[in-house]
Amino acid sequence: MLFGVLDDLPSDRVGAAPVSRDLDVLLLARASTLRSHAGQVAFPGGRIDPGDEDAVAAALREAREETGLDPAGVDVLGTLAAVPLDYSRHLVTPVVGWWRHPSPVDVVDEAESSAVFRAPVADLLDPSRRGVTVLRRGGDEWRGPGFLVPHATGAHLVWGFTAMLLDGVFDRLGWTEPWDRARELPLVGLGAVDPEV
Repeated sequence: MLFGVLDDLPSDRVGAAPVSRDLDVLLLARASTLRSHAGQVAFPGGRIDPGDEDAVAAALREAREETGLDPAGVDVLGTLAAVPLDYSRHLVTPVVGWWRHPSPVDVVDEAESSAVFRAPVADLLDPSRRGVTVLRRGGDEWRGPGFLVPHATGAHLVWGFTAMLLDGVFDRLGWTEPWDRARELPLVGLGAVDPEV
């Protein structure tokens, strides 16, 4: 979870927000051809490789490989408690960083990512851009937070694990603004795969 002033374009949000308009978080859209989590918006990251010292080293390596960022400009603030994911049986250790010296980022491997972008935190906190996503599979239903991130071609939908982490961090920091928890955001057509598949 890499935060910082990632470019010179502040949030276009009108009105007061609990954070500076230029605070961003780095996200990417996974390629639609991937086996798992295809098309979803995510943080840069991945598995710990044998050569990685720990989760922090893995996070910085993966971010470099996926976005081209220079890890020398990142101050690692720490890790959050590991989060078990029942669906994929992964145990994820979120690493939080501050991008002290932003470097250029973009898609490095189109087989892995379709976009790399910054999301203004003030926009993510905007109640008009928040809602609930609903995933239905095999008779089960999963409901979680969702965020609409403005984009030149419409909007990216942040949902699932990434949205859950952002929502938890925002709550813990006291940044969350009241939002309509009955408003459903459709998963289809907003950078997400068909939830019924």
